[in-house]
Amino acid sequence: MASRLRLLRSPASIAFLILSFFQGSVCGITFTFTNRCTDTVWPGILSGSGTPPLETTGFALSPGQSRSLYAPQGWSGRFWARSGCSFDSSGKGSCATGDCGSGEVECHGAGASPPATLAEFTLDGAGGKDFYDVSLVDGYNLPMLVQAAVPDCPDTGCLVDLNERCPDELRADDGRACRSACEAFGSPEYCCNGAYGNPDTCHPSQYSQLFKSACPKSYSYAYDDATSTFTCNHTDYTITFCPKSNPSGGNSKNSPKRPSHEQLEDDVWLASLKASYAGAPATASWSATSAFHSKLAVAVVITLAVFDHPLLNLL
Repeated sequence: MASRLRLLRSPASIAFLILSFFQGSVCGITFTFTNRCTDTVWPGILSGSGTPPLETTGFALSPGQSRSLYAPQGWSGRFWARSGCSFDSSGKGSCATGDCGSGEVECHGAGASPPATLAEFTLDGAGGKDFYDVSLVDGYNLPMLVQAAVPDCPDTGCLVDLNERCPDELRADDGRACRSACEAFGSPEYCCNGAYGNPDTCHPSQYSQLFKSACPKSYSYAYDDATSTFTCNHTDYTITFCPKSNPSGGNSKNSPKRPSHEQLEDDVWLASLKASYAGAPATASWSATSAFHSKLAVAVVITLAVFDHPLLNLL
């Protein structure tokens, strides 16, 4: 018994105990979702094959509200916003755009029904990097912005309201969404399948070029990788819906202003957003930081207990 106690009190054993508490907290990352739309949205979450589901697969997000979710190392999946939803007190209902067909607020492993703007992530991919993009391949329903917590990683997204520019033949849900040409027409040249199932034969269409000109950093068709996929070293991310809206409706002097010229919107407005919300990464990672502090406290208590430290009596 004495030998076991000495082993438990050895530096190596104590280090192992402490490190075991931190395993996972340093490996995973935090996704923070922010709704700047004027109406409530219902983010949907679909985890990739072979990766564990997050703590929720769907939830409501009121205007101006944020929520953070922890994702483990190696997670992959996609996020989107459902709009025009109607759910009863038991959580049963459906959405006008981005509906996942579950009949509930939770999507339970179901994906978005097109058209829907998608944010796609693969954490700890090739070279240990995170890969991320915003895709319009399945169409568009809401503006979306993805930002990494570190300044040297690029933002991506679609900031423009494509519903206002959507051709009549692609318009869906009474103008609340814009279909892809693949969904609208179903032909191989638009869907990049069959004889068009490779990058040599499938090329941008007039419709994907419309999407690309409005949102140059977003995926516009299946083989749009070169200008649409971004990487970053392991960090937290913020996904903002309707980033150019001001849900409070106020004229706050701290609110970022839209540039007056269309060609300046992407670069200048994004820089303005980053400057105005410089504190966002700290807020975004609040839950991860709290978890870290909690585990640190537990580790300290374990160390005090092992050594029968008098301070333990004060706790």
